[in-house]
Amino acid sequence: MPISILKSKSHLSHTMKYLYIVDYWVPFPSSEYGGMINLIAESDTEAFSILSQEEQFDERYQDRIMPKVVNAQKFALQDEYESGILEAFTT
Repeated sequence: MPISILKSKSHLSHTMKYLYIVDYWVPFPSSEYGGMINLIAESDTEAFSILSQEEQFDERYQDRIMPKVVNAQKFALQDEYESGILEAFTT
């Protein structure tokens, strides 16, 4: 019995990660059609950090990232995944 309790506790210590589907924040005409970024992160704060540090995105619009992260679709992941950008489609 103690072994199953230990397994349960270790499962609870697993950090929950989420798949974020974030609308691209750069406005027209800099981004003609917008875009979408898919990434994995533990929290909105980590998602913002990942996106704001990515060199391919225009740093002039960093103040627009967090509202897009907060309003992003988020899906809980059951397995362990590394945080980071999976795919970015931007124009």
